[in-house]
This record gives sequence, structure tokens and C-alpha cells, in this order.
Amino acid sequence: MPVADHPGRRPAGSESRLRPLGDGDAEPHYRVVHGYRRAYRSAGEGPAVVLIHGIGDSSATWAGLMPGLARRYTVIAPDLLGHGMSDKPRADYSVAAYANGIRDLLGALGIERATLIGHSFGGGVAMQFAYQFPEQTERLVLVSTGGVGAEVNPALRAVSLPGADLMLSALTLPGMRWQTRAFAGLMRLLDTDLGQDATELLHLVDALPDATSRSAFIRTLRAVVDWRGQVVTMLDRCYLAEGMPTLLIWGDRDSVVPERHAHRAHDAMPGSRLEIFAGVGHFPFHAEPVRFLALVEDFIESTSPADWNAERWRELLRAGRPGTRGGRPDDAHHRAVERGLRDASERSAT
Repeated sequence: MPVADHPGRRPAGSESRLRPLGDGDAEPHYRVVHGYRRAYRSAGEGPAVVLIHGIGDSSATWAGLMPGLARRYTVIAPDLLGHGMSDKPRADYSVAAYANGIRDLLGALGIERATLIGHSFGGGVAMQFAYQFPEQTERLVLVSTGGVGAEVNPALRAVSLPGADLMLSALTLPGMRWQTRAFAGLMRLLDTDLGQDATELLHLVDALPDATSRSAFIRTLRAVVDWRGQVVTMLDRCYLAEGMPTLLIWGDRDSVVPERHAHRAHDAMPGSRLEIFAGVGHFPFHAEPVRFLALVEDFIESTSPADWNAERWRELLRAGRPGTRGGRPDDAHHRAVERGLRDASERSAT
């Protein structure tokens, strides 16, 4: 499976444990797509695995995972437009636009099909990719993903409000940095759920050093979150995931997207597998990287790539989601979908 500008590869099995990326290992590469520079990291060879980071993050978040995955797979980790080292234009930062961007980057790299691993907002992008381009999706691994319910950390709701740029810029001031780090330390000391994620969330603030970065972050956030919570849901279409191998990974102390969203998604996605990391927050691949890698490798090796069929897709669309025009109204899928859609509807009415 060709990958342009591929970096050097290590012999298979050269390492038995995870380690961060070193100098010269999976260095950033760049492709201009539709006039914008897209940064990405790549390593390894074999079936393609695409790693999609969350909002405000970058491909660097996967540094501890890429070397292990690269022993068996061609790993592609892009910086989404508006993030990391990719361009940050005044552009469309919707979930659908990001899914298009992933497709176009993979097309430029000569990759026809892939397993997608998406974290948080990146999980929403992965689901949207599978919905828009099912014939190019082999499997889904959704990590603490958004798009399952309205609930989200209050801080993200606050950033969606007018004046968010001033608030984010204030957080980068020397005095405020000290205060926010002291608050994060207190949350960790008190063993709160927020304390589990405080370090990573502070890194996201550090990744917004200028007005251009902050503007792209706010545009992306406002595409999926407002002051009432998440505004995008996949629950009305997730019945189309039938036949798509799907692994859900969540921390039971996630302060950004609560664990109950994991169970809701699991009920709503036919045949999905759910793994809960005890005592872990929003970044399970940071907290327990060895376990995370083992789960992902086992999932990929024990499942066959999705065999997308146009006729079956049409049948599912014609039947509609269970409970609307057929199907058993008391099944777990229907209950999960109705609960999630009802929550979103009630929030929209207030």
C-alpha cells in the first residue's frame, strides 16, 4: 500500500514495549490538498491504520502508540486542518468537512481502505467518515468519542460562547498559567475526575499560542458544541454500522465525555465491542498505552474488514432506524437512540 514520502522503517519486532517517537522517527510530512498544507506522520507497513486526534490536539498525541502499531501496520496520523502543523485558514471546520479532508489526504497518499482510530472529536470524524465513505472503512476504534449525547465538560461549553478568544488568550498569560496549573494540581490531589485529565487539557491550551490557532480551535468547537452541550449526534444513523467491526474504548473517570456515553453507543451500534479502563480519564491511550495497543491489535487481527455492500446499505436506509418504520420497539438499540435523541431535543427546546 503506497505511502508517499515514507520515513525509514524499523525491523518488525525490534521493540517489545511502547516508547515515544524519537528524533527522525515518523517525522512530519506535508501534502498540499485543495491549496492548504496538511501535515501528517507516517510509519510502518501493512494494512492502513489512521489515527485521528481530538479538538485542539495534534498527531503528536499518538507518539506513544505509533511505534507499536507500525510493527504491523501502515500508520497515518494527520494534523487536522486548523490543528498542529497543518494550515489554519478561515474555512469549514465541520465534522463532515474533516471527514472529506481525511479521504482526500488518503487519496493523495494512495491508500484506498483503512481502519480508523478516533479520539474524542476525532471519534466523531471517524464515524462521519464511515458514514460518508463506508466502502473505504475497514473498522472503527472510537476512543472517548463525541457525538453520542449532549453532555460535555462545562469548560468546552464556555469556550463556545462569545468572547472565547479573549478567555483563551488570557489563559496563556504568565500569571494565569501559574493559577491554572495550581488548580490542576489541586484537582489531582483531590482525586477528582477532572484531575485525571488536567495535564492533557492544559497541554491543549499550550497548543494555542496565537490568535490564528485560537480562532481555528473555536471554529471547530462551535461546529459541534454550544452553551447547552454537544449539538451533533450519530445516534440517528448508527444502525448503518451493522457489519462494521467497531471497538469502543472509554475511561470510567472521563471528565470530558462521561462513561455513560460509552454504554449508550455500545447499545446503539450493532455488534460493537466495549472496553472500559478503570480509574482512567479522557485519554486512555496515554494512561495505559500498552493495554490500549494490545486491545487494538487484538481487535484488528480478530476481525475481518467490513464488507460494504451497496444493496444492503439501501435496505438499511429503506427500513430506517429500528423503531421508526419497523423493528422491535423494545430492543436495546432503539432505547439508546431514543434516549440520546430525546436528550438532544430537550436541550434544543430550552
